[in-house]
Amino acid sequence: MERKIMESLGKTLNKCENGIIAICFIIMSLAAFAQVVNRNLIGASISWFDELARYCMVYMTLLATEAGLRDGSQISITALIDKCSPGLKRTLQLIVKLIVIGFAIMIFISSLTIVQTQISSGQVSAGLGIPMVIPYLALPIAFGAITIVQILSLLVMFKTPTQTTNNQESK
Repeated sequence: MERKIMESLGKTLNKCENGIIAICFIIMSLAAFAQVVNRNLIGASISWFDELARYCMVYMTLLATEAGLRDGSQISITALIDKCSPGLKRTLQLIVKLIVIGFAIMIFISSLTIVQTQISSGQVSAGLGIPMVIPYLALPIAFGAITIVQILSLLVMFKTPTQTTNNQESK
């Protein structure tokens, strides 16, 4: 039962991330297109189009990093792990997951300091005039999501027998 709850929570978080990534991609594409049209056809450059596209790209990239970790589509070198026995392979995968979680937690905590600095400074962006805390929130959102999803994945890994885990990964 706990496993189903963890998987359900993970799926809900994944849907939210994918939705934000899709929205950011659409906004980024439209803003970049509008900037090109304005610059080349109208002859006017509107700086906030470029800024909006840039901030959407930052959010999209950071959230896509979590999606890549979740799906296993990040670049990885598995030549050594593939030659290991199922037990050792699982142990190495657990160690790697723990390292990723530790790194994500460190970045998450550090990013909270950056966000707090932005809140206290009251700085706004040049083009959009939005508080700079909004672009900087991409860091704790993304690394918080990485931490949560990787912890859920780790818990599922602990509850899954060794051979079942290996069979699922080879699919």
